[in-house]
Amino acid sequence: MLKFYYGLGTCSLASHIALEDAGLDYTAERLDLKGNQQNSPDYLAINPKGRVPALVTDRGILTETPAILAFIAQIAPQADLAPLNDPFAFAEVQAFNSYVCSSMHVAHAHRMRGRRWATEESSLEDMRRKVPENVRAGFDLVENKLLRGPWVMGETYTICDPYLFTVADWAKGDSVDIADFPKVAEHHRRIQERAPVQKMLALYKA
Repeated sequence: MLKFYYGLGTCSLASHIALEDAGLDYTAERLDLKGNQQNSPDYLAINPKGRVPALVTDRGILTETPAILAFIAQIAPQADLAPLNDPFAFAEVQAFNSYVCSSMHVAHAHRMRGRRWATEESSLEDMRRKVPENVRAGFDLVENKLLRGPWVMGETYTICDPYLFTVADWAKGDSVDIADFPKVAEHHRRIQERAPVQKMLALYKA
């Protein structure tokens, strides 16, 4: 059985939604991030990065959201969460999720995790000031270039959609109003109505 480690307010929400979408049999354990459980010896033995999510499988442990999302889609092909039979289209899914991971998530992280990149308070404050601008730039690209239809890839829901939903859910805290991005806002509204998302939102906001 799969075991999923997650934390409130984190990108683990995207993979958690996908596990529900896929109908997979799994257990989940919430880490107390405020209590620094992610850096406890027990968890570091699971994920030496000290971050969530982590997915324990019968072949080993996976970390990083794009990798976990792709794995879920591949082990549950019946859920049709990615175009698995089309290498180019699957690579496009991977490209979108990689952009969210490497750019949009990092822009968001500069607001509260600046000490990963700098130590001077003036540098940290400068990073925080840039967060709204950088986050808006990411949503502007998604709005005008990357979001193809009702779902990220067009007419079919994929593993890209819970990931975009997750970062859009952070926007308000980053002083960005997703109402300024009508396609993204409509996507957020539509996905929020889905039963697996409702289930996870209740869990993550408990």
